Amino acid sequence: MNILFIHQNFPGQFRHLTPALQARGHKVAALTADRNQQKSPIPTYRYTMPFSEPDPRQARLGATFTTMTDRAHRVALAAVHMRDKLGFVPDVIFGHCGWGETLFLREVWPKARILVYAEFFYATEGLDVGFDPEFSKLTLPVRMSVTARKAHLALAMVQADAALSPTEWQAGSFPPEFRSKITITHDGVDTDLLCPDPQARYRLPNGRILRVGDEVLTYVARNIEPYRGSHIFLRSLPDVLDARPEAQVVIIGGDGSSYSAAPENGNWRDHFLSENRDRLDLSRVHFVGRVPYRDFVTLLQISRAHAYLTVPFVLSWSMLEAMSLGALVVGSRTGPVEEVITDGVNGCLVDFFDVEGWSDALISALAAPERLYPLREKARRTIIENYDLRRLCLPRLIRFVEQAEVAPI
Repeated sequence: MNILFIHQNFPGQFRHLTPALQARGHKVAALTADRNQQKSPIPTYRYTMPFSEPDPRQARLGATFTTMTDRAHRVALAAVHMRDKLGFVPDVIFGHCGWGETLFLREVWPKARILVYAEFFYATEGLDVGFDPEFSKLTLPVRMSVTARKAHLALAMVQADAALSPTEWQAGSFPPEFRSKITITHDGVDTDLLCPDPQARYRLPNGRILRVGDEVLTYVARNIEPYRGSHIFLRSLPDVLDARPEAQVVIIGGDGSSYSAAPENGNWRDHFLSENRDRLDLSRVHFVGRVPYRDFVTLLQISRAHAYLTVPFVLSWSMLEAMSLGALVVGSRTGPVEEVITDGVNGCLVDFFDVEGWSDALISALAAPERLYPLREKARRTIIENYDLRRLCLPRLIRFVEQAEVAPI
């Protein structure tokens, strides 16, 4: 078949799927934004981005829909070029619905089967918005804005023949009207690559070498921000460092904003550090920024305890990867985490807002690695049995694309 993948930051969730389909004899191509700098494993074409954001005075509550349809328009123009100038006619189109890219493709290729990656659907109750009142309050304007932001997602689901969500919790964020279209299969974790290594070692920026067995506490997020509980984690550290004088804390993440709104001044890291700077031994707290993937893997292999927090939102790949690497994950008791981690079985759970509880749980994890080793073994077993890339997820993903199987929740 001719298969076209569409993702503004390709390959994204399709990194393993596209070369696998190509290896099975399909003609596979991708369409992505012209500003995307990611390397692609398959032939990739570009669409130009709109010149400017919509004027909020004109678009008002329709600003998000205008932005997404502007992008969809550019995608459609690129699709027409691929059809008329290059002769490319896909049998299957698989795109992420989060940025509106698939909205007009049925008008270009009416016979193509359209699949969408259904990652998350907004809501005014029970999900991310309003969960943490310190940063998000559910006023009427906020509720109306959230409702308006759902328009392009709903239209994409209506247009799609089938959809795929990586977790049951994320599929559950979509309205009941769409559930029958959704198949649940994760992108997959390469458990052969991501496995424990007793010889792992990492050199900190100050020259100190960390090894397996050292008292290392890790935290990972794309950016240090409230959506991933950075404030709760940093507020828990003074008591952890006081109780564990040998502990070293390694924090991976940038100083931008991925999901949370940016602070009024500076960045979230400095904002949160200012609360307890006089109680933190910063010689033992290492902010290493964004690191190469190999360094991320090494640090999680070394980690004695790994903190993962998230508001009710998309589950990070890093948590599943940490479990595959044999790390002991101390996670937030929020829906996306609870789908994977059972407290005391394959990890530990703490109420998202319980700073004292986080301190206690992290202290216990650092103090008793032998007692908690069975949880680490069970964590890796959980990923192998439910999220393994090559044995489970990739065959299911291939079948979904080739047959568009629909498995209702």
